[in-house]
Amino acid sequence: MKKWFYIFCIMPSLIIAQHKISGAFSPASEFTYAFLYQATPTSVNYINQAQVNPDGSFEITLDASVKKGVYKIVYAVPPEDNNFEIFYEGNEDVELQFDLEKGLSFSSSKSNLLWTSYSEAISKINADISVYYSNNKQNETQLLELFQQLKSIQDSFESQSQGTIAHAFITSNRLYIPNNAEDVETYSQNIISYYFDHVDFSNTWIQSSDYITDRIVAYVFAMPPNETYYKKAIDETVTAIGNNQIIKLTILQELWQNMIQNDFSEVAHYISDTYLLELAKQQNNELLVETLMDYKKTAVGVQAPNFNITTKQSLYDLNSHNNYVLVFWSSSCGHCLNELPILKSFMESYPNFKVVAFGIEDNAESWKAEIESYPEFIHVLGLEKWDNPVVVDYGIQGTPSYFILDKDKTIVAKPDDVEELKVFLEKN
Repeated sequence: MKKWFYIFCIMPSLIIAQHKISGAFSPASEFTYAFLYQATPTSVNYINQAQVNPDGSFEITLDASVKKGVYKIVYAVPPEDNNFEIFYEGNEDVELQFDLEKGLSFSSSKSNLLWTSYSEAISKINADISVYYSNNKQNETQLLELFQQLKSIQDSFESQSQGTIAHAFITSNRLYIPNNAEDVETYSQNIISYYFDHVDFSNTWIQSSDYITDRIVAYVFAMPPNETYYKKAIDETVTAIGNNQIIKLTILQELWQNMIQNDFSEVAHYISDTYLLELAKQQNNELLVETLMDYKKTAVGVQAPNFNITTKQSLYDLNSHNNYVLVFWSSSCGHCLNELPILKSFMESYPNFKVVAFGIEDNAESWKAEIESYPEFIHVLGLEKWDNPVVVDYGIQGTPSYFILDKDKTIVAKPDDVEELKVFLEKN
């Protein structure tokens, strides 16, 4: 994961404007500032900013120190979710329009216009090929014409983009193009087999962009959910990347997070145990090592870390119910105070479940007042807030956090909120 460097206060300075990035945001009322960052293979670094005018227009000036490369414009927080990429060639202005619904378009800048036009053309011809196969057509002449169009588009844009940043992306994006008619199974398999043939993993601009991550995620998740396929695709990805350890770590971390979000804990463990944990140690990424280790301790399918409920009883000693809902909350957390009454009411319909509520607190006063409303719960006070050893063991980063345990205290689910908890219980 790339590290963002935030600048909250910018001291006025005298700069010599060389070029500019300008344009308009829409709807204008949704935007306040545009922040420009330079993307590198290892970081995203602040360059400049501009206020968005009431009509949505903005202009970011670029001095002579701003070099050719891949840049990001951030328009909201969190920045990793609210940004878009642009190419800056170092010798031209960039004019763009960004609409929350329609997306990004450009009025000037050869490199950006080429990449946008290419992406649209390739998407259209690939859609036409998909329609052909979906309709089970048997017209080989028509299919060969489509493949020829695909080749012509690819060749044309590769030629037009010579000398621009876009060229690296257009050439890396070249997919398998058959010389003969192929049935859909053969064509699909060949696309997968030759997927990485033209990707230039050594190119600094490619390394700096989200393009490579997005492309690899698309490759790994190309097939219907299948853990065996996912593991094979991850192995192939690692082989294709080669010896670039920095890029390998970034890609694997993204895939690891995707597997967690999609509830493929076994594949997440595979990524961590086979590749990611060792890479994190080699690169002295202590935060990632800690995150991976915390996940291993609290992943679905493993026994939850034990802790004392009273001086005489631990979590593992509980045996009164078939299942338990372990919730980490705090009396100073507004979301918790909203969700706990919902949890209390909902759990009345599930007598085989018992709620264990772990309070993450600085002191006991407000906690004692709140727990009086929930006599049905088993309550545990965890002082020292985020430094509490149990909180650290469970890798808790926000409240409320939920774990569903079976009678053996094995974690069977980790709902994101009380509504997801409801859905899980209703389905099970």
